[in-house]
Amino acid sequence: MGLHILIADHSTDRMRLVREALANLGHEQVARDVALTEVGQATAAEKPDLAIVIVEDSSERALSLIARIVREAACPVIAILRSQDRAFINKAAKLGIFAYIVDGQDLDELQSAIDIALSRFTEYHQLEGAFGRRAVSERAKGILMERHQIGEREAFALLRDHARRTNQKLIDVAEAVTTSHLLLPAGKSSEVSDSDTG
Repeated sequence: MGLHILIADHSTDRMRLVREALANLGHEQVARDVALTEVGQATAAEKPDLAIVIVEDSSERALSLIARIVREAACPVIAILRSQDRAFINKAAKLGIFAYIVDGQDLDELQSAIDIALSRFTEYHQLEGAFGRRAVSERAKGILMERHQIGEREAFALLRDHARRTNQKLIDVAEAVTTSHLLLPAGKSSEVSDSDTG
């Protein structure tokens, strides 16, 4: 099944070549042409599977534009770079693009770049989610340790046992603790029953 892809560039000739390559691969471009400065807003509005940005120069301004695009885009970004300058390519890659193609490479490489970008984007979000869940669990344990005057193992056991008893995910119990702990009085740990912890 083809992907819904946003293409951004200043040059209609280059965009036409990329559009044709995508069509040959069975993908579809979003309805409107997008300037590089509009990529973030356009990805939020159009909700494409992927954005391809064609970067014409190898200046600091281009690097700052790439950084902005990556920061604002709501989907993975592939850059097609005109530059053959290895230092510029390395800097561009470090800014968070998920894949790139250097001008002069065959656009047949586009499908490989698309596959890499989608895979890296998925891994990134899984990792981001894991870090977020870990932070919530650690915060919940800290709250329980303070409220019940117990150690880390005991706090984790409280979370785990409550999750099992109530048939909930551990992360859901941890989130409930972190969102509701401000409603509980501090220093009343001896008066809080086991049923009040979840």
